[in-house]
Amino acid sequence: MPVMLWLKAFHIIFVVTWFAGLFYLPRLFVYHAEAREPALHERFKIMERRLLGITHIGGVLAVGLGLATMAAFAWHNLAYLRQGWLHAKIALVLLLIGYHLMLARMVGQFARDANTRSSRWLRVFNEIPALLLIAIVLLVVLKPW
Repeated sequence: MPVMLWLKAFHIIFVVTWFAGLFYLPRLFVYHAEAREPALHERFKIMERRLLGITHIGGVLAVGLGLATMAAFAWHNLAYLRQGWLHAKIALVLLLIGYHLMLARMVGQFARDANTRSSRWLRVFNEIPALLLIAIVLLVVLKPW
């Protein structure tokens, strides 16, 4: 059991790291889209690239440790893998991975000065990870089915 607790603790730490990037990177996009000075555009490009790198690290470690934690729980009780809330959580995490990949694509668009999205669109897009986080935490804590 202690190994499972260590895995779970580090999973949570890297989920927090991952979400920090998922929350802040789209906010940088909003500021970048609204910036008018070329020097600011160049600064935002650097910030976005660096933050994406940290977000990649947090995401990979969060998913990897999540899979390791899931395997550790399943090792002790195979029925764990048949729980509906876990299936729903995995589906939401897959959506988060898709969101993360969209962010990576958008960093490239901003780097090439090829962004076509408005700051308003980006503000709405910025809310998606918060909604997914709420749903995931509720599933994990309440285990509704």
